[in-house]
Amino acid sequence: MSPRPPLLPLLPALAVALLLALVPAAPAGSSSAGSAAARSSEAAAGDNPLAGGTWGVYRGGAEMAWAPYERASGRKRDLLGRIAHAPKAKWFGDWIADRDIAAKVREYVANAQGGDRDALVQLTVFRMVPWEHEACTRLPTAAEKASYKRWIRSFAGALGDTRAAVVLQPDGPFALCAPRGSTQLSRLVGYAARTLAALPRTSVYIEVGSAGWNHLDPQLAVTQLVRAGIRKVRGFHLNTTHYETTARQVRFGARVVEALAARGITGKHFTVDTAQNGRGFTWEYNRKHHGGRFDHAPACRTAKQRRCVTLGIPPTWRVADERWGLPDDVRRLAAEHVDGYLWAGRPWLRRQAKPFDLGRALAVARTTPYPAG
Repeated sequence: MSPRPPLLPLLPALAVALLLALVPAAPAGSSSAGSAAARSSEAAAGDNPLAGGTWGVYRGGAEMAWAPYERASGRKRDLLGRIAHAPKAKWFGDWIADRDIAAKVREYVANAQGGDRDALVQLTVFRMVPWEHEACTRLPTAAEKASYKRWIRSFAGALGDTRAAVVLQPDGPFALCAPRGSTQLSRLVGYAARTLAALPRTSVYIEVGSAGWNHLDPQLAVTQLVRAGIRKVRGFHLNTTHYETTARQVRFGARVVEALAARGITGKHFTVDTAQNGRGFTWEYNRKHHGGRFDHAPACRTAKQRRCVTLGIPPTWRVADERWGLPDDVRRLAAEHVDGYLWAGRPWLRRQAKPFDLGRALAVARTTPYPAG
């Protein structure tokens, strides 16, 4: 199952009209302010479960970029290496049978850790059925609900005491469009959240769409997160299948944290997907200037283009690093609230799902404005 464009009927038409335009990230500020943000980030590392140590990299056929990288040579190999060697959150979903999921997880963990039991492994759970637009037209059957819970239990059992970061159910706002206002989908996500959060070294981040998908209204995100069990997990994740700038996500995520705290849900953090937002833009910008399928928006052709798909900040827990060129206010907010920049998105695949697109992969690797992590 592949990620889909945003569900506009989910949100009020008036909010669409009021959606703020994308503001390009400003250059990094003064060195003194930058150093303060960096110190704050280092100080917060002790409370960050993603900080320090090794971030494991899966090297095998289940990652569609790996085999093309191994076959490549010269400049092409160097470019594909920027993707192949980046720590990424592999997707696990309903295409893996209940009886097979435990073995698949164990195989992935062993490969990604490479013998280092303290290496962080990243995974994306995309198991809900029905989901995306189908979730707006029907509720899961009794058999589907039972299968979902069985699959989640097997997934969690295989993960065990692995040091892991889990992005839970990309395209999360679809839970809110269930027929007749049902909360069944959210409750199932909540079951997964509780089950995975109970593991000793797993940090769960419930996916809540993007700033734009939430129309820059933190209360929309809070509604989804409360229903999905945010109280039990580390926090939430933003921007998996969208291309919005990191600055926009950090500012919005900080507002969601504040809104959660106002509901008595304190101490939450978040992660931002940066796989495809090196030259960020919104859904509305894509519709106006590019048209076509949002989940296959045009890749950058040159390094000078400003709003197109290319690799963003490499996966890292050093979220306030000066190398990322983020504005001072964003660096301060990131140092306080953000656990990491993760790559769950797959801009090098056709429609972010499959198959691997060599030309697209080379383009996003060649045009990224960011240094390798």
